[in-house]
Amino acid sequence: MDGASLRGTPGRGYRWEPLARSWLAVTLCALFVSVGCKSAQHVAPEPSTLARGGSGLSGQGDPLPSWNEGPTKAALLDFVERVTREGGPDFVPAEARIATFDNDGTLWTEQPLAVELAFVIDRVKALAPQHPEWRHQQPFQGVLEGDLKAVAASGERGLMQLLAATHSGVTTEAFDVTVKDWITTAKHPRFSRPYTDLVYQPMLELLALLRAHGFKTFIVSGGDVGFMRAWAERVYGIPPEQVIGSRAKLRYEVRDGAPALLLLPELDLMNDKAGKPVGIQQVIGRRPLAAFGNSDGDFEMLEWTTSGTGPRFGLFVHHTDAEREWAYDRNAHIGKLSRGLDEAPRRGWYLVDMKKDWKVIYPFEQ
Repeated sequence: MDGASLRGTPGRGYRWEPLARSWLAVTLCALFVSVGCKSAQHVAPEPSTLARGGSGLSGQGDPLPSWNEGPTKAALLDFVERVTREGGPDFVPAEARIATFDNDGTLWTEQPLAVELAFVIDRVKALAPQHPEWRHQQPFQGVLEGDLKAVAASGERGLMQLLAATHSGVTTEAFDVTVKDWITTAKHPRFSRPYTDLVYQPMLELLALLRAHGFKTFIVSGGDVGFMRAWAERVYGIPPEQVIGSRAKLRYEVRDGAPALLLLPELDLMNDKAGKPVGIQQVIGRRPLAAFGNSDGDFEMLEWTTSGTGPRFGLFVHHTDAEREWAYDRNAHIGKLSRGLDEAPRRGWYLVDMKKDWKVIYPFEQ
């Protein structure tokens, strides 16, 4: 832990409550549900020769080859063409071409539990030798013994303890190294592949298409910003300064003669639901031109984006493919999409039907 242990007892005096409450709605339920997930696993498809990015350039074939022909694909291509056609009525200057993307369930898989939660569980196990008391202290005991029901039963206080133990008390640089080391070796329980293989090929092509036409693409997620910045540029081509997430407060200090930024166990921004437009304004300072999400946690981001003047685009990824991925929406334990399903047609937002609209889901598919 960067040569320093956590200051104080994890979960005591730490102000993670807003983040914990948001996570409780999905994270603790995910812990409980994941106990029975193994029976629903499928055999992973064979690797594919599909390139990750797509060409994204006009005149060089289909820029969205993994999208089936239909109204959603046509609308995406039409929108990009209209806002980038100089002299056209809907032309938007390059500096205003901002597109924001949720991460979990929009750019990569979020089932059977959020990837960051898998990191938390593995990180507790890695730190356990430094904390022998955890063997008899919930929720750490539950994590170490694989008793996820006990972890879920620890409630909000337990989750605060896990977050404090795994996301604070170290420098930002040390945390970045820890996440990078983990993400290169950790594997998804269903597909037995690195989590970074579980990105959505059609969305990679969309990112490439937008960037090829002068858009700046941002991640706007409820996940921890430091966790995502550690790998987002390698996986999505999105640099750290274009990643907006929930964030802890920082403190500048000099350690052993060297300046450092210490992650504190205190929340600075909960970047979910109504927090997403706030985070966008604080970091970007512009209203996006297009926004992409998959759950009701992204509703306000789409609402804020499409309420602006001029051409706008809003889209929800609707998980409908139980065979290749997962099928879930209104009653999901994570990634619930209910209000978005109801209001998308009225608001002119598009719903991607993964089963019908995507030829492939992951880059490794045939």
